[in-house]
Amino acid sequence: MKPVLEVRGLSRFFGGLKAVSEISLTVGEHEIVALVGPNGAGKTTFFNCVTGIYTPSAGDVLLHNGEKTTRLNGKKPHQITALGMARTFQNIRLFPGMTVLENVMLGRHCRTKAGVLGALLRSAATRREEQDTVDRAYELLRSVNLHNAYASTAKNLPYGAQRRLEIARALATGPSVLLLDEPAAGMNPFETRELENLVKEIRKKYNLCVLLIEHDMNMVMSMSDRIYVMEHGSCIAEGTPEQIRHNPKVIKAYLGEESDA
Repeated sequence: MKPVLEVRGLSRFFGGLKAVSEISLTVGEHEIVALVGPNGAGKTTFFNCVTGIYTPSAGDVLLHNGEKTTRLNGKKPHQITALGMARTFQNIRLFPGMTVLENVMLGRHCRTKAGVLGALLRSAATRREEQDTVDRAYELLRSVNLHNAYASTAKNLPYGAQRRLEIARALATGPSVLLLDEPAAGMNPFETRELENLVKEIRKKYNLCVLLIEHDMNMVMSMSDRIYVMEHGSCIAEGTPEQIRHNPKVIKAYLGEESDA
């Protein structure tokens, strides 16, 4: 399978602390890949290195787009977003005082062309682009079943709906790779099942590959094509859900059970 996201030997140091140590990972076309591990394993630090919040201390982060390969090391988050990678965060980062529709429209900003002059003159091209942004945002809200709440203020949405709104805003950037940082955190079992189905649907509809961090192992095992397991900043296992389920290192380090249980 052709890789879309490829990480080679990524490490990140904070002073004398090695938070992430020589992690190599690939996400192929149409894949859903999970990154799991105990709290403090380095998963979010890894995400932050991949998405430009941190610069890796060593290693390479490569994004493959057709025949073009771009090295992401040292690029700013907005540059990486424009290249085709979007993410959500463990802690919801919506604009709470803006409407649901406006939050998604903001995600579309990196794909618009009108500058300050166009906005001031209100040219026909600018008006068409603005209408296209509105239409696209509404379509994305429909995809996450929030179109009926388009005029609501984001802070007034239920928690699970706010999570879906974050995903819609990420999709508005037009990504080829979607990174989800604990998307099911704080959700009840019903909301988690809905989220799992949603991720599968948008993967197919928008031709995406997905990399997610998640603690809900039932969700991870059910939806992932492959799983990487981290412990103390290092990768200790990689494989299909069935392989991970029976891996003695994973059972001991992550599931907290004896290997012969």
